[in-house]
Amino acid sequence: MIFQDNLCLQPARKTSLFSRYARNPRFVPQGSSVVRFPTVPGGSSAMESKAEYISPLLPGSSGAARSGTLFTTPMNAPESPQTAPLQQNWKLTLAYDGTDFRGWQVQPDKTTVQGKLQAALGRITGETPLPQGSGRTDAGVHALAQVASFALAAPIPPANLHRALNRTLPAAIRVLEARTVPATFHARHSARAKTYEYRIFPGEICPPFLARYAYACVWPMDVEAMEKAARAFLGEHDFLSFAASDPDLTTRNLASAQEASQELSAPTAPSAAVRTIYSSGWERRATEVGDLLVYRVRGSGFLHHMVRNLVGTMLDVGRGHLETSAIPEILAARNRSAAGPTAPARGLFLHSVEYDQQADGSAEGPLNERE
Repeated sequence: MIFQDNLCLQPARKTSLFSRYARNPRFVPQGSSVVRFPTVPGGSSAMESKAEYISPLLPGSSGAARSGTLFTTPMNAPESPQTAPLQQNWKLTLAYDGTDFRGWQVQPDKTTVQGKLQAALGRITGETPLPQGSGRTDAGVHALAQVASFALAAPIPPANLHRALNRTLPAAIRVLEARTVPATFHARHSARAKTYEYRIFPGEICPPFLARYAYACVWPMDVEAMEKAARAFLGEHDFLSFAASDPDLTTRNLASAQEASQELSAPTAPSAAVRTIYSSGWERRATEVGDLLVYRVRGSGFLHHMVRNLVGTMLDVGRGHLETSAIPEILAARNRSAAGPTAPARGLFLHSVEYDQQADGSAEGPLNERE
């Protein structure tokens, strides 16, 4: 091709020419499409771009090739918008031995279940979402089926994420299930009911294999009186007398300032501490290393330390330090000092969390029960 500095396409023909040339590279514009332009003195090459053509010999021509220069004003191609990758909402069901963790929620310089799970997700996917749990188990509390939710952009199959997490997490945390769920699902906000268990070893010598997972009670207990006290909690009540305000909460609430403000102030309005208990009772359970006395409670939700305070109060009933008839009075008092002591964390298990079928996309019944 021959470059000439003084020929330019008529503006009206530019679009037509380039369109036809793109469809047929052998296309050559006629002479009427080309006009002569004077060279602009001092013109900047940055303002002009050239496209050359030489027409083929036309019938009857003298044999001299016609040539021309196509001048176009350079146009910056519009940048394609950077669309954020689509994120998938995930639901994990996991079990953990809470003995060596400072609870569920991430804390500065503390080993927590949430922190370990977030770190594992970062190593696997390169993303570090903060998994939201169905509840914040305290230090030393265990879980048989805790639920966590989070969003990921990485297109990883559920089976692969499930396997990779169990290879990355410490042995004290196991993922039981990993699956994608509707975007509206939230492990805590979508929960409709929870079940907790508290395990007691009623004997003088607690086997070492149970010591981390049961509270050893060496004194005789009136289990019948304890069962009667457990039934007194059924129904809707204000459980403020069984709620605790933990001074360590200031370091347990990095995930949400709003949630921190809610938990740092003890619920004083009647509705704030009202919960519904669907079932509450004691049972004896045989194990390979000894019999256990197990308290199981299922409710719409639970306040901080609520289950452990219920158990501590019922143990006072079982030991004869408190009458069963005092339970309604304790509830009415709405004062923590009216109830019994807080039972140790090691005997408490988050047993299961229930969701509406539509919330987590499950194909099970109206409530996704794991009992």
